[in-house]
Amino acid sequence: MNQLLRAFGLPGLSLLLLLLPLLSRAQVAAPAPPLPGQPLSLAECLQYALQNQPLVRQARLDEAIGERQIRVGLSAWLPQVQGTGTYTRNFQLPVAVLPNFTDPSAPAQIRRIGLQNVSNLGLQGNQVLYNADVLRTARSARYVRQQNGQNTVSYQIDVVRDVSKAFYDILLTNEQLRVLDEAITRQQKQLKDAFAQYEVGLKDKIDYKRAEIAVKNAVTDRKSTAENLKGKYAALRQLMGAPPEAAPVTLTYDTLQLARETMLDTLEPLAFERRIEIQQLLTQQQLQRLDVDYYRLGFLPTLSAFGNYVKVYQNNDFAELYKQAFPTSQAGLQLGLPIFTGTRRLQNLKIANLRQDRLSLQVLDTKNQISTEYEQALARYKGNFLDLQAQRQNRDDAREIYKIIKLQYDEGIKTYLEVIVAENDLRTSQLNYYNALYAVLAAKLDVQRALGTLPVAY
Repeated sequence: MNQLLRAFGLPGLSLLLLLLPLLSRAQVAAPAPPLPGQPLSLAECLQYALQNQPLVRQARLDEAIGERQIRVGLSAWLPQVQGTGTYTRNFQLPVAVLPNFTDPSAPAQIRRIGLQNVSNLGLQGNQVLYNADVLRTARSARYVRQQNGQNTVSYQIDVVRDVSKAFYDILLTNEQLRVLDEAITRQQKQLKDAFAQYEVGLKDKIDYKRAEIAVKNAVTDRKSTAENLKGKYAALRQLMGAPPEAAPVTLTYDTLQLARETMLDTLEPLAFERRIEIQQLLTQQQLQRLDVDYYRLGFLPTLSAFGNYVKVYQNNDFAELYKQAFPTSQAGLQLGLPIFTGTRRLQNLKIANLRQDRLSLQVLDTKNQISTEYEQALARYKGNFLDLQAQRQNRDDAREIYKIIKLQYDEGIKTYLEVIVAENDLRTSQLNYYNALYAVLAAKLDVQRALGTLPVAY
């Protein structure tokens, strides 16, 4: 500080402090980091998304902004000190009418008073002792912080649900590609065998052409699924908040673990207080109660202390103006008492009470919506879980039927048409199984979302 004073002097340092906010640049939010090079698990995808998803990052910035706004409001409790300075050049001095002190019966005397150059330099200080606005800010600070934090949690819950669904969708689409690859391999072998039998005259051209058509259909389905998978990867990257120029994301998973993750306790009771929407509304009710108290106590006075210290400089010669000062100082209390405000306080109090009643109805309506959401999600989960069990059994049966019919066809017992039907049934049952598995996993996320038990800590 002493070095700054010597370098700039007191006037220069004061000017620098005044210009510092103008010279500072706004901080630019850092871009999201690149995706890790290794394959990502679901937990790693969620961890990346919760740190880099734009909506979550915006919510955290809103928390920081809210904290600064709270500090701005609470700063009114601190002393407010202001420096003042004025300069006046009197081209014509003010006139004062004074009595004749030597002869009171004589006419009044007209005199010009003051000097041509007048300057005031001073400090003004004010300290709030009681003010309803500042008191409301202090009482509501905790709930405002809580509200901002709940807003962030709400975004995090949506991110966890959406990223998890996108993750499961990609995994099960990869499994569908694997099923189609196996089907193509089997059908290409069948095509090769049918063509060889056709060339030696054991089979007619129909079996060979049917096998060729089956291979073409399977290859077409495989290409279509692979193209859809690219869009699903793009959707996952967007939900995770990865930059567009980031490397493609790769995933790692365990199919058996996915099957185990379908289990859910369907007897867990619904507790409304666990839902973030209810928590947000309860916080709003707390803030609204503070508004009611604010208007109810609006008749109380405001009280503050003040103090002033001023140096007055006067001289007809500007060069000699600041050589002699005439200081003045004062301190006191200021009381403001509202006597009549045109019923404004009463009307505001009535509005605050009506808003409180409206929030109570909103809580009731939200609970009804949550109850309906839970019942629907649970019904979807139970239905999809039963369908998954049926599709698993259908897949196992179709695999066994295909093996039997293929052996019978090789022995000349079954026709090639029956082999094609069994092959299509096997492929369809495998694809249906993975579709049912995704439906169960997605429904489980919806149930957890409805229960308010979806974890957001990764």
